[in-house]
Amino acid sequence: MTTSAELPAAEVVGSAAARLLPADTPIRFLDHDGRLVPDAGHGRYAMPRTELLTEAYRRMVLGRRFDAQATALTKQGRLAVYPSSRGQEACQIGGVLALRDTDWMFPTYRESMALVARGIDPVQALTLLRGDWHCGYDPHLTHTAPQCTPLGTHLPHAAGLAYAARRRGEDTVALAFVGDGGTSEGDFHEGLNFAAVFRAPVVFLVQNNRYAISVPLVKQTAAPSLAHKGIGYGVPSEQVDGNDTVAVLAVLCAAVERARNGHGPFLVEAHTYRIEPHTNADDASRYRDAAEVAAWQRRDPVARLESFLLATGALTDEDVGAAREHAEAYASQLRDRLLHDPEVDTGQLFEHVFAEPTPQLREQRRWLEEELRGES
Repeated sequence: MTTSAELPAAEVVGSAAARLLPADTPIRFLDHDGRLVPDAGHGRYAMPRTELLTEAYRRMVLGRRFDAQATALTKQGRLAVYPSSRGQEACQIGGVLALRDTDWMFPTYRESMALVARGIDPVQALTLLRGDWHCGYDPHLTHTAPQCTPLGTHLPHAAGLAYAARRRGEDTVALAFVGDGGTSEGDFHEGLNFAAVFRAPVVFLVQNNRYAISVPLVKQTAAPSLAHKGIGYGVPSEQVDGNDTVAVLAVLCAAVERARNGHGPFLVEAHTYRIEPHTNADDASRYRDAAEVAAWQRRDPVARLESFLLATGALTDEDVGAAREHAEAYASQLRDRLLHDPEVDTGQLFEHVFAEPTPQLREQRRWLEEELRGES
């Protein structure tokens, strides 16, 4: 029997590198019509439990309706801005369901759907996008970090928290969402490198929706896939069809358990698509055509999972109707709650800027108070 010590160095390095590489094609269980494909999971991953898939379906239906309602509220001036995640439901919900309540989630600005799927009050989930100075929910209570607007800066935070939890002897896992544009930022590389060196139990979930605002993927990277970026840091990786909820859950659950069991970080690239513009302030027609969007709409993750679950008998038509009715009621309550203007305390502009307010800050506060009293 030949041992690694007896092999040429190049062969040892080559075999180690091979274990880090993703599959040549994205992991898939379902085709675009929701039918099970041959070689489902590429023989690497097991089919998730039926109960998990039906729960994912219910939360995806709710998430899509929430997303549509938030978009409408933005057009009505009730939110300052809203970045829709329509089309990315499998990634958003899959990321949440792969975690325990005691695990930590690190969202970007686009993960509002994931926040409500995690059980966070929808008004609190939208507080930041309403223009408030804080994130709206309690990060410690929800084990959910504040939504991160700067690209990638939360990834070292996720790695650091996961490492600290491991040092304390906890079995906590952190899952950090990031977009394809975020993989071009230095913080992405720092986060992966730190996590790999210190074997932090963190899963990096890249939602590759093809555009960093208006910049297409081909102008962002020359790598074979974004998942291949893990090999440079010694982080194993996988790529998955991000519109196939079954595949997303299979890969993420395996990645989370791997991290929990002491095997270090894992990088997952989910191939998906952003159906709506980057935000309500974006004109997506300037950089992509309607035919491209229509092609991806036919790969709808919600319809795909629904078809599969109906065909297997895991869902009935009554279940589908009940999920949609619940989502409508949820959206109606959200609409009613956000139709009321929030009470604004202008003095909060000056709080938590410094431990002790500076003379300049006190003067600025006095100027604002005088202006509001009509004295200026």
